[in-house]
Amino acid sequence: MNYHDTEWGRPVVDDLQLFEKVCLEGFQSGLSWITILRKREKFRELFCHFNPDEVAQFGKREVEALVLDPGIIRHRGKIESTIHNAQRYLEMRAAGETLRDVVWQYAEPPADPEMPHSGEVFAQTPQSLALSKDLKKRGWKFVGPTTMYAFMQSMGLVNDHATTCYVRAECERQRATVHLPPTTRGGAVR
Repeated sequence: MNYHDTEWGRPVVDDLQLFEKVCLEGFQSGLSWITILRKREKFRELFCHFNPDEVAQFGKREVEALVLDPGIIRHRGKIESTIHNAQRYLEMRAAGETLRDVVWQYAEPPADPEMPHSGEVFAQTPQSLALSKDLKKRGWKFVGPTTMYAFMQSMGLVNDHATTCYVRAECERQRATVHLPPTTRGGAVR
């Protein structure tokens, strides 16, 4: 409940928080999000608070230790993809790109408060598919369109709180304050 009330759907523009969430959404793939929430602090501890500069340096010894640690999801492929994605993050940064600008170009614009939320639940959208393709083109792993839609929902790139949810309007007000990159591709109608 606390995650819903204080985090889910709130717009996040900080690159390191976005990187952490991409990683955690990858670990969540095929599992319940509550599993990740219960293990999030241990993930942060073992992955150096998802500092890409440090995670990108992990080698075989660190991977083997992580695979054996019951405090996290011990999936070798997901662990290795987190290290791999940290390296891709550093490449983007070296090229003068920010993760914020890359992901937020796929955000849906703030909703018209007069328009009711459809109430439909999606597993993926054209925007999440486009974001997935963009990150995959850059070499990222565990960033499929369903995973990216969950990421978009949690990071406030889309507001999927139900119309009757008491935090929906507040999330929408917060989303309206985010300055989107000039190349915004988001906003396609579902």
